Amino acid sequence: MLQRPRRNRKSAVIRDMIQETHLLPSNLIFPLFIVEGENQKTEVSSMPGIYRHSVDNLLREIESCLKLGLNAFDIFPAVEESLKDKFATESYREGTLYLRAIEAVKKYFPEACVVTDVAMDPYSSDGHDGIVENGEILNDETLVVLGKMALAHAQAGADIIAPSDMMDGRIGYIRNVLDENGFTHVSLMSYTAKYASSFYGPFRDALGSAPKKGDKKTYQMNPANAREALIEAQLDVEEGADFLMVKPGLPYLDIIKLLHDNFDLPIAAYNVSGEYAMIKAAIQNGWLQESAILETLLSFRRAGATSILTYHAKEVLEKGLLK
Repeated sequence: MLQRPRRNRKSAVIRDMIQETHLLPSNLIFPLFIVEGENQKTEVSSMPGIYRHSVDNLLREIESCLKLGLNAFDIFPAVEESLKDKFATESYREGTLYLRAIEAVKKYFPEACVVTDVAMDPYSSDGHDGIVENGEILNDETLVVLGKMALAHAQAGADIIAPSDMMDGRIGYIRNVLDENGFTHVSLMSYTAKYASSFYGPFRDALGSAPKKGDKKTYQMNPANAREALIEAQLDVEEGADFLMVKPGLPYLDIIKLLHDNFDLPIAAYNVSGEYAMIKAAIQNGWLQESAILETLLSFRRAGATSILTYHAKEVLEKGLLK
């Protein structure tokens, strides 16, 4: 046999020499949950090792991450029920928990990249990503709220704003609002292909953001569809997105590759809470080894993602799992 592929696997040095896909700290974005109060750090029961932090503890957590070389963070708020209303007004009110958190991170750690989530569901009394009227999600009326929210985030110091609502036209609307107010430098990471998935459960537990009635299938994508993602991506490109995101990650590696192969913008993958919970539970029960984490993250890179939002971000650096 002239060709023996095993010759290129015979030692760790050679295997490393020819490795095609690499995962670096710069590829990782760490999602973090925040709550009101002081010195608060409570574990999310369905996400072992992941916590809700008060702003003071959030700063400690980010400082420890920066020392590890982890520099990008996506912040999500757990909002008290009493502050929620039909129009998510708490999302852009001056002095809210979320805006204070953004301001604090950028004040103490200006080198950190802060990604913010734009969607109504954490602040909505209906638990939906849009305004609900007679059981319908109003698209264009919701854009006004999203624009106010995005502007407030930019004013607080956000580096990247990530609309996760899946309303039609929201990237163009938000881009116009930001540009008209002098925030042309703020990036947009669009949740381009966000599927109506069963893998969001632990995240909704962490924030208490599940829909009060109905589901999100009229605005999030059908898991059976792939080519529809091309339509969403083309619209986002034309409307001014800087990144295209696929969410969830593992069940949609084909969609990550599809967008990577068809568009020149950076592709982000969200390794969501349900995926994290499955792997952590399997590791804790001895069913999988920790190396499954790296294998999972490498699959996103191999499919074409340049950025990975993952709850594993800190632990892979702490445990030296990257390769």
